[in-house]
Amino acid sequence: MIKKPFVGQSTIANGLLDLIHTDVCKPLNTSARGGYSYFITFTDDHSQYGYVYLIRYKFEAFGTFKEYRLEVENQTDRKIKAFWLDRGGEYLTGEFIDYLKENKIISQWTSPGTPQLNSVAERRN
Repeated sequence: MIKKPFVGQSTIANGLLDLIHTDVCKPLNTSARGGYSYFITFTDDHSQYGYVYLIRYKFEAFGTFKEYRLEVENQTDRKIKAFWLDRGGEYLTGEFIDYLKENKIISQWTSPGTPQLNSVAERRN
């Protein structure tokens, strides 16, 4: 069966940190020095400025997000408003979801099997 082209709607956030896209890249073929096998990206939708962090395991995504959040919010004096992510298990932990709610960060989830909806993050990988 031939897949139909994906027709999506593209909008750009109005300001810095209004929307952050994230994704964890699948294991690298070779581990980097220090045993890092994955990397996680965070991309600001407005500026398209991105951060890349090396991680050893997918479960480190939550701690890495907290580190990223502290850094960018301190640099810009702005708060992250929304977080666009896929339904990868690293993001589906109760701890991660509760943290987003407690900090009033809106989580926007892609539909299963539609990486096109998180194309900003997917392009970095």
